[in-house]
Amino acid sequence: MQTKIKILKPLLTGMFVLFLVSVFGQVTKIMGRVIDSDTKEPIPFVNIFFKGTTIGVTSDFDGNYSLETKTPGDTLVASYVGYKSQHRKIYKNRFQTIDFELESKNIDLPEVVIHAGENPAEILLRKIIANKDSNSRNEFEAYQYESYNKIEVDANNITEKFQNRRILRPFKFIFDYMDTSTVNGKTYLPIFLSETLSDFYFRKYPKSEKEVIKATKVSGVENESVSQFLGDMFQSYNFYDNYITIFQKNFVSPIANFGLNFYKYYLVDSTYIGNKWCYNIMFKPRRKQELTFTGNFWVHDTTFAIKSFDIRIAEDANINYLNDLVLKQDFELIDGKYWMVIKDYGIGDFNIMDNNKTMLGFFGKKTTTYKNFVFDELKDKKFYSMPTNVIITEKAYTQDEDYWKINRHESLTKDEKTIYNMVDTLKNLPAFKTWIDIFETVITGYYELNKFEIGPYASLMSFNAIEGVRFRLGGQTTGEFNEQIRLDGHVAYGTLDKRFKYGVGLLYLPNKNPRRAIGGNYKYDIEQLGNSPNAFREDFFLAALFRRNPANKLSMTSEYHFYYEHEWFNGFSNKLNLIHKEIIPLGDEKVLLYDDSGEVISKDKITTSEIRLDSRFAFNEKFLMGDFIRISVGTKYPIIGIQYSYGIPGFLGGEYEYHKLNIGIRHWFNVLNIGWSRYIVEVGKVWGTLPFPLLVLHPGNETYFYDEYAFNLMNYFEFVSDQYLSVYYTHHFDGFFLNRIPLMRKLKWREVGYFRGVIGTLSDKNKNYNKLPENTHTLDRPYMEAGVGIENIFKVIRVDGIWRLTQLENNNINKFAFFVSLYFTF
Repeated sequence: MQTKIKILKPLLTGMFVLFLVSVFGQVTKIMGRVIDSDTKEPIPFVNIFFKGTTIGVTSDFDGNYSLETKTPGDTLVASYVGYKSQHRKIYKNRFQTIDFELESKNIDLPEVVIHAGENPAEILLRKIIANKDSNSRNEFEAYQYESYNKIEVDANNITEKFQNRRILRPFKFIFDYMDTSTVNGKTYLPIFLSETLSDFYFRKYPKSEKEVIKATKVSGVENESVSQFLGDMFQSYNFYDNYITIFQKNFVSPIANFGLNFYKYYLVDSTYIGNKWCYNIMFKPRRKQELTFTGNFWVHDTTFAIKSFDIRIAEDANINYLNDLVLKQDFELIDGKYWMVIKDYGIGDFNIMDNNKTMLGFFGKKTTTYKNFVFDELKDKKFYSMPTNVIITEKAYTQDEDYWKINRHESLTKDEKTIYNMVDTLKNLPAFKTWIDIFETVITGYYELNKFEIGPYASLMSFNAIEGVRFRLGGQTTGEFNEQIRLDGHVAYGTLDKRFKYGVGLLYLPNKNPRRAIGGNYKYDIEQLGNSPNAFREDFFLAALFRRNPANKLSMTSEYHFYYEHEWFNGFSNKLNLIHKEIIPLGDEKVLLYDDSGEVISKDKITTSEIRLDSRFAFNEKFLMGDFIRISVGTKYPIIGIQYSYGIPGFLGGEYEYHKLNIGIRHWFNVLNIGWSRYIVEVGKVWGTLPFPLLVLHPGNETYFYDEYAFNLMNYFEFVSDQYLSVYYTHHFDGFFLNRIPLMRKLKWREVGYFRGVIGTLSDKNKNYNKLPENTHTLDRPYMEAGVGIENIFKVIRVDGIWRLTQLENNNINKFAFFVSLYFTF
C-alpha cells in the first residue's frame, strides 16, 4: 500500500491544495427549479433558454436545471406547452439561482381521441440500436485525430469554519476567489489543472491504439505517468456500448440493446441542431439503486445517430465516494459520413461521506475536444509495433506559452489561468512546505529529507515470538539524489534473540518506458516461508494483535539477489534473477531428513543458488510510474505469468540441483450488471529431491486479516507438494441482492462469495527424503475452503465468514472463522 501511494506522490501537492486554493470566475452560471405556481409540483421537460440564442436546456424529472456558458443573452426564458412563458433578467459572468413558477394557460382544446400505440421514444430507441454498427467509431478500419484534454480538480464544501482554521491562516488570501458550481450549487476552489495536447491513432485489425503526447502542462508537476494518465486514451468510453464502465463498475448505457429493461423513455422535443433535425429523449431508471443514469439525449432523425447527450448517475446508485457524476458529449458528422465525438465533458463530486455538505470534498472535471480527423489511412506497421501505447515527445514538457496559445482548442478562462499562478505561489511559502511534508509523511509512510526518506514508520516497532520486541530503522534515496539510481537499506534488532538484522539494495533504471531495470540487494533477516505475496510484512506493527497462532515458524535467511528486468513492449516483460540463499530454521518447524542409511538428521542450514526467469504478459496493461516503482492500473485482458527456476549445484555453495516451473493466469471482469468476478489459476511442478522448505509450501494465513492470495484457514507449513493445481474464484455482487431489501438498501452493503481449492502430490523420492513435521501434510486429497462476506460496511470494512471444507481431521486447525479486511473501492 505504501509503495502504491508513493507512486502517486507527484499528485499529493495538488491533493493537499485541496484544503487551500481558489480562483476567479468569468463564466455565467445559472441553476434553479421550475414548479407549477398553483400546485408547487415540479414541472419536467420545460425549455429554459437565453432569449435570442440557441443556448438552453430542458428541466429534469424533478424540475431542476442548470446552465453554464461564456456567451449568455440578457434574458432567460422558461417555456412549456400549457403554461405562460416567463422571462428573467440575468447577470453575466457570475453565479445565480433563478427559480420559475409557471402559471397555467386557460386553453380550450378540441376533442382528442387517443389510440393505443407504441411509445414514440421507444420506436426511436429501437432505430438507434439497429444503426449502432454504422454510427459507432469502433467500426472504422483506422482513424486518427488531435485531442486537447483538460483536467481540473476543485475543493468544495469549504465552510466559514474551515476557512478560519488556525493552520490555514498563512494562506488566508486564497479564499478571496471562490466560485459556485451549477452541478449542485456548491462553492468551490480550483486547485489543480492539467492540459494535454496529443495525436491519437486507432487500427482495427490487428487492434492497436497509440497516443502521442505533443505537449503537457500540469500545475507544478512533471511526471510521465501523470501525463499519460491524464491523456485521452485512459479516460475514453463509448456511449454506444451496452455498459459504460465507471471506476470498474458497469453502468447500463441509456441506449443499451436491453435499455428498455432498465429505463423509461419520453420523447419531449424536436428541433434543428445546426442543419439537422433531431429528437430529444429523456429517460429515468425503472428501479432504485441500480447502476443507471438519468438525463436526455438528442438523436438525428435520418441516421439515428446520437447528436449529443447529457446524463448523470442515478441519485441512489450504489457507488462509494461519488455523490454525483455528469457526463456530456457532442457528436458531429465528419466528411458527411462519420459520426465522431467532438467534445467530451465530465464532472464528478467526490466525498468520503454521501451528500455531506460540511466535510471537505472535491470536484473532478474533464473537458476534451477533438479535431483534425483522418479516416482509413494506416500508418507504417513499425509505428503500431512501438513498445508503448502512450508516447511522450521530448518537447512535451518544454512547450512555451506561445505554443499553447496557438494550439489550444479553446482558450483558458480566467479561472484556469489563475490556478497555475496560485499553485506556484503556494509552493514557495514556508508554511505550505511544512504542511506538505506532514501530509506526505502520513500518506506515504516515509518522511522525506530532500535526497533521502526514512521509513516505513509502520515497521519501526513490532513483536513476534522469535525476536520479542523488534525495532527497525530503514530508508531509501529519492529522485532528488539521482533520477536513475535508488539506494535503500535497513537495520533491525530483536530484544529476545538479541540479533541485529540488516539489508541493503540498489536499483538502476537506464530506461523507464519501456522499462529496463538492473538491481541487486542483500538481506540478513527473518522471513515467513509459505507467506502469500499479499500478506502483511512480518514487522508490521499491528500484525501480532490479529494472529490466530503465535509467529513461531519464522526462518532466518541470508539472501543475495541480482536481477535484470526487460520490457520488450507494452504488456510483455522478462526478468532474469540470480539468487543465492541460506535458510536457517528458527521456530518449531525443524528440517529433518533421512540419510542414505535411513537415519534421521537435522538440517540446520539449507543453501541454494538458482537462476530464475520470470515472464509476464498483460495485453494493454496501463501503469502509473513513480520515480522508481510502477504499479499496474489494470487491463481488461487476462494476465499470464510464467516462472522457471534452475538450482545450480556447487555454485557459491549451492547444495541442490532442481527445476521449478510455475504458470499462472489471473483476470477480473464485469458480469453484466450483477457485479464483477476475479479468478486465479496456478499450476506448478518441482523436479528434484529437496528439503521441504524448497518444495511448494502452499500459502497459509494465521491472522484474522483476509488475504485474497492465501488459503485463509490453512496454517503455515500445513501442506507441501512438488506438483499442484490451485484455483481461486470470487464474485462481488455490488449489492445486487441487498439493494432489493428495503431496510438493507440504505446501508449500501454489498455481497461477496469466495472459493479456493488446491490439489497436489508429493513424489515418493521427496516423501522418502523428508521427515515432515508433525503438522505438515501432503495433499492426498484436495484442500478446499469457501466463504461469503459483506463488504462496504462504513465504505471500507469487509467481513468474511469462511468454512474449511476438507482436511478437517488435521490438528490445530479452524473449521470456520471470521476475517476482517479494509477494502477501498468505488
